[in-house]
Amino acid sequence: MRKLFLIPVLLLFVFCEKKEPRPIFLQGDAFGTTYNIQFYSEKDIDFKKGLDSVIAAVNHSVSTYIPDSDISKVNKGDSTVVVDSIFREVFEISSEVNKKTNGYFDPTIGVLRNAYGFGDVKPLKQIDSTTLDSLMEYVGFQKVKIKSDGTISKEYPQIYFDFNAVAKGFGIDCLGRYLESKGVTDYLIELGGEILTKGENLEKNQEWVVGIEAVDSALEDRTFEATVRLKNVGMASSGNYRKFRIDSLSGKKFVHTLNPLTGSAEMSDVTSATVIAPTCGVADAYATSFMALGLEKSKELLKNLPDVEAYLTFNDSLNNHQVFMTDGFKKRLGN
Repeated sequence: MRKLFLIPVLLLFVFCEKKEPRPIFLQGDAFGTTYNIQFYSEKDIDFKKGLDSVIAAVNHSVSTYIPDSDISKVNKGDSTVVVDSIFREVFEISSEVNKKTNGYFDPTIGVLRNAYGFGDVKPLKQIDSTTLDSLMEYVGFQKVKIKSDGTISKEYPQIYFDFNAVAKGFGIDCLGRYLESKGVTDYLIELGGEILTKGENLEKNQEWVVGIEAVDSALEDRTFEATVRLKNVGMASSGNYRKFRIDSLSGKKFVHTLNPLTGSAEMSDVTSATVIAPTCGVADAYATSFMALGLEKSKELLKNLPDVEAYLTFNDSLNNHQVFMTDGFKKRLGN
């Protein structure tokens, strides 16, 4: 009879010991900016240490700002580097988006970024048509590949990889994967304005709600022109309203979004692009793509991207601020 009573007592004890997920908030530095993470977990784990190790791994693989990273070695001409899974995935995302945008997204644009002064080296003093033609020889994603042994093949040694338009978003995806590996099912990661969500905001019992920054928002006092509800998706934005360089000699304004097909660095009619996609890496890549494509080409492309939603701001013929958004994006707008 004693054994019969032990079973329900033991079950009751286990039931009472079960912890409820508690909200956890973490902040830190990563990829040249800061992150804020909110998630729920019942486990006592040093999440910060684990997240920092993920950030270090991403930097070691694809950061052009770290001299001894894999991508920096490849850019310097080291053909013996065997790239890791991070580099491979970023390369594969880039390849897919490059094909779907007909070349408007191209991470081999690094020589142009450096020439215009948006990279990690000093800009060229003058960029004329002859110089631009020579630089364009080293642009084109079809000119690079990952070989079967894991090393990189470049048609020209001068080809310079710049994954900055996708690596930050992919890095956020890696942070999300880490949290999920620890049993976290509900989280929001914000890093440098880019977002990855999973599950819901358990405290409010609703989807995560985030803001879309206004085009004229001041860096020190950011304002938002809309809010959007997110669940199990990533969101990234790109814009020309802050990232530009004024040439000291000519006074010409160079925007940070370059056209990989022409090599030009001039303002398109799209002033900002906010994109929702299944992952933050994909959202990051398309946000940059729409800036280069312009409004009409972006609209056409979006018709063939069922998993991608976009909120594009642009200036009309009278230079008035306008907004275009996909139907799927409209459905996510908050109150």
